[in-house]
Amino acid sequence: MKRSAFLLPIAALAVLLLFSSIFVVDERQKALVLQFGRVVSVKEDPGLAFKLPLIQDVVFYDDRILSRDVDPIEVTPSDDRRLVVDAFARYRIIEVERFREAVGVGGIALAESRLDSILRSELREVLGSVSSNEILSEDRAALMMRIATGARAEALALGLQVIDVRLKRTDLPPQNLDATFARMRAEREREAADEIARGEEAAQRIRAQADRTVVELTSEAGREAEIVRGEADARRNAIFAGAFGEDPEFFEFYRSMTAYTRALQGQNSTLVLSPDSEFFDYLRTDQVTAD
Repeated sequence: MKRSAFLLPIAALAVLLLFSSIFVVDERQKALVLQFGRVVSVKEDPGLAFKLPLIQDVVFYDDRILSRDVDPIEVTPSDDRRLVVDAFARYRIIEVERFREAVGVGGIALAESRLDSILRSELREVLGSVSSNEILSEDRAALMMRIATGARAEALALGLQVIDVRLKRTDLPPQNLDATFARMRAEREREAADEIARGEEAAQRIRAQADRTVVELTSEAGREAEIVRGEADARRNAIFAGAFGEDPEFFEFYRSMTAYTRALQGQNSTLVLSPDSEFFDYLRTDQVTAD
C-alpha cells in the first residue's frame, strides 16, 4: 500500500513530463524549439514532434501568405506633383530561424513594423523617379513590380519573402484638391465654351442656308405661280375673246354685270355719273323692256 502511494505521484509526474514533451505542428505553421532562448531545432513538417520538457520551449509561426496594409504616405514624383499613396503587400515567413534572430521576442508585430519601413522607402524611391502620369496610368503594374523587387531583397534579411506589392489608391493631398478641382473646372468650362461657340457657328450656317433655301423656294414658287397665272389669264382671255366673237351682246352684258358687282359693293355705294352714261345701259327700264 505504501509502495502504491509512492509510485502514483511518480507515474503522474512521468505522464505529465511525457505530455509536456509532445507538441503538434499544424500544416499552417512552422515551429522553433528553443532551449534557454537559443534555437535548437526547426520543425516545418506537420505532425507530432518532441522536445525536452521543462528546459525547452516551442514557438509557432504562421506559414501562410500574410497581408500587410501600409499606412498612406505622401510621395513626390519627378514632376513635383505630390500624391498620397495607399499600398499593401503580401508576404510569408520562409526562414523561421533567421526571422527569430532578426525580430527576437518582438515577433510578427516587430517584423511588420520593419517591413513597413522597407515598403515606404521603396515606394518613395520608385515613385519619386517617375512622373505622376506614369503612376496613374497602366504603367503602374511595372512600377509595382519594381517596388516588390526592391523590397524583396531587403526583406530576406528578416527571413521574409515579399510576394507582391499593390497600390490600392493614389490621391492628391487634401490641400491640393481644391486647386486641382478649380483647374479641372476651368478646363471643362473652357471646353464647354468652345463647344457652345462651335455649335452657334454651325447653327448660324444652318440657319443661313435654311433662309437662303426659303428665299430660293419662295422665288421659284412665285415664278411658277406667275407663269401659271399668266397662262390661266391667257386662256381666260382666249375664252372671253372666243365668247365675244360668237355673241358680242352677251359678252357686253357679262362685263356690265361684273362691273356692277365690283362697283356696287356695300350698303352705301355712291357713284357720280352722267344719267345717259353707258354704265347704266342694263339698269334702265326702257333698255330692259326693249330687250
